[in-house]
Amino acid sequence: MPLRAPVQTVTFGQKGLHLLWLHVPSKRLCPLEPSFLRYHLNINSTPSAGTLSPSPLPPFTACQVSGVVFFPLRFDPSIPYTYLTSSQIFPSALWMPCVHSCLRSYLATPFHFLSVGDHAPQSAVPADTAAAPEAGPVLRPLYMDVQATTPLDPRVLDAMLPYLINYYGNPHSRTHAYGWESEAAMERARQQVASLIGADPREIIFTSGATESNNIAIKGVARFYRLRKKHLITTQTEHKCVLDSCRSLEAEGFQVTYLPVQKSGIIDLKELEAAIQPDTSLVSVMTVNNEIGVKQPIAEIGRICSSRKVYFHTDAAQAVGKIPLDVNDMKIDLMSISGHKIYGPKGVGAIYIRRRPRVRVEALQSGGGQERGMRSGTVPTPLVVGLGAACEVAQQEMEYDHKRISKLSERLIQNIMKSLPDVVMNGDPEHHYPGCINLSFAYVEGESLLMALKDVALSSGSACTSASLEPSYVLRAIGTDEDLAHSSIRFGIGRFTTEEEVDYTVEKCIQHVKRLREMSPLWEMVQDGIDLKSIKWTQH
Repeated sequence: MPLRAPVQTVTFGQKGLHLLWLHVPSKRLCPLEPSFLRYHLNINSTPSAGTLSPSPLPPFTACQVSGVVFFPLRFDPSIPYTYLTSSQIFPSALWMPCVHSCLRSYLATPFHFLSVGDHAPQSAVPADTAAAPEAGPVLRPLYMDVQATTPLDPRVLDAMLPYLINYYGNPHSRTHAYGWESEAAMERARQQVASLIGADPREIIFTSGATESNNIAIKGVARFYRLRKKHLITTQTEHKCVLDSCRSLEAEGFQVTYLPVQKSGIIDLKELEAAIQPDTSLVSVMTVNNEIGVKQPIAEIGRICSSRKVYFHTDAAQAVGKIPLDVNDMKIDLMSISGHKIYGPKGVGAIYIRRRPRVRVEALQSGGGQERGMRSGTVPTPLVVGLGAACEVAQQEMEYDHKRISKLSERLIQNIMKSLPDVVMNGDPEHHYPGCINLSFAYVEGESLLMALKDVALSSGSACTSASLEPSYVLRAIGTDEDLAHSSIRFGIGRFTTEEEVDYTVEKCIQHVKRLREMSPLWEMVQDGIDLKSIKWTQH
């Protein structure tokens, strides 16, 4: 069976060593015979014995992604070859991320492009290794910051590639096949997004991401109903784009109530009920907090808002695809979704807006009236196809992902806490998404620990880029002491995180916390039995 995608070559630093990645549309996971390779490659010269060998770098493992198998093989780059089919020739810039991701995510035996010093990738094109100096290893830190963004799932890339290359029509061009193809793909993506949250496809509006979705929901509802309702409610721990949108509305004359949260990070439902006024138009509460992972009681909030005839919006960027959500069961009227938080592409998101009973929104952007007039502008077909594919994959794998991430999360927390005293987990441990872990390491500066953990990509709960170095407003809202807030680190565990990466992170974290504490005079005082809170510090 001829190949439907090209063979891809990668040059490595070791002299004379190259790898060939064969993209085979087959569900068969087994070694390749040289005859099989010659069948798929049109060799222009007679290959010498052993040129194409099924005995590559150990371990010889094939990996399968979305019905496609990748085989790593040694080969001689001096032999010219062509492809039997050329209907889908993908540029290496698009192809190689998929190969890299496959290596890290699907190989049964650890074999990482970026952690094997002798075989670090240098170029996607074979080079003259005799003329070039020998290159050193290319190393990158482990990625443990999935709340910031997630890697693109290879299956999502598979879905997007045709719309980046061949099917490039404008989905709003209604007069020819190019537009019809793109429109059909866009509507299929709309269905995939809607299916994940239990919505009608007509209730899904594509945006550039959760920030735009939050702005449309909050400003759009408030401005549409401003003649009768001038009050909104949100919480003190919302994402910055929600808080800034509310402050912007305050400047326009709206009144906003910022509900406090309890020590657990969860709002008090009685306080929410008490805050609702006759002129309240909207309540906005995020589903899963991006910093401490706390899950709010969304269904209960939805019921309260529905009974008081107040619209309910939730920023679900950190929750969609990770925990089950149903907009009808939970009485959600508006929901914000982000593509790059669920292993999809960056630059795309969606907003769910209920049709019955209808929620009216004033559009923020003027233009051609696309997306039912709520978000004008040409819909980026490849990105929405990627968002749809990411939602479909998430729906299929949510249960498995959650179990696996829960296991890795428990492993990280237990191993750190049994080896280090004075470690505090921030946020409610029960009502909590396990992939987001926020720990405070007493007597250690979060920024110092992040700098020490340079081979692990993490983020600090402390606003280290702030001129005033103020601690996180989320941690302050849950009543965390300022010194503990400054010592917090957020660990993100996702679909492609491995046990080895968790164990390495734990080992390095324990090592550097112990080292930094040994350097701390505060830790020395605590070891001597001195109560730091009883000390009256003076300034000079």
